[in-house]
Amino acid sequence: MDLNDLRSLVTLLSLLLFLGLLLWTWWPRRRAEHDAAAQLPFLDEDNATTDGARP
Repeated sequence: MDLNDLRSLVTLLSLLLFLGLLLWTWWPRRRAEHDAAAQLPFLDEDNATTDGARP
């Protein structure tokens, strides 16, 4: 096994890791978590206007 084989192996493993993370992140069952995270900036804004405090 020479250096080029090792580089190819690292590239392949990196690609597989990237694809695995991509699938895990965008899996349909995680949609509720994405929707909740998308609302986080607006929740803070609602609290700031309700109690009269300025950011």
